Amino acid sequence: MILGAMVLTGCATAPACGPDERAGQTAHLFFGRNIGEAPGVDEAAFRDFVARELAPRFPNGMTILDAEGRWSHRGALMAEASKIVILAQEGAIDRAALGAVRAAYRTRFSQESVLQSVSLACLAY
Repeated sequence: MILGAMVLTGCATAPACGPDERAGQTAHLFFGRNIGEAPGVDEAAFRDFVARELAPRFPNGMTILDAEGRWSHRGALMAEASKIVILAQEGAIDRAALGAVRAAYRTRFSQESVLQSVSLACLAY
């Protein structure tokens, strides 16, 4: 009965971490910077978004990387400048806060989506 509840709610067991590690989660958020098919989210706008939306919800910090996203769209390979935000913390990452960040970005910058990936992790400091 407990196993069924864990599967239905999407819960997973903690990883087997080493003696100097702590169980936690990492989240990667992938933000495209085009608005429509043209560049649109500049560095200043993204920094403002981080200050207003990400930092208040994840005050323990994050890593932000520049990237180039590529995907297939109607048979054509598309590319766009992107930002990847990596969050790592002990315990579970606040999924509601992730959802709020993604929704805010989609609304503010007219985006179709923001990719999210959440994984179990062993963290060492």
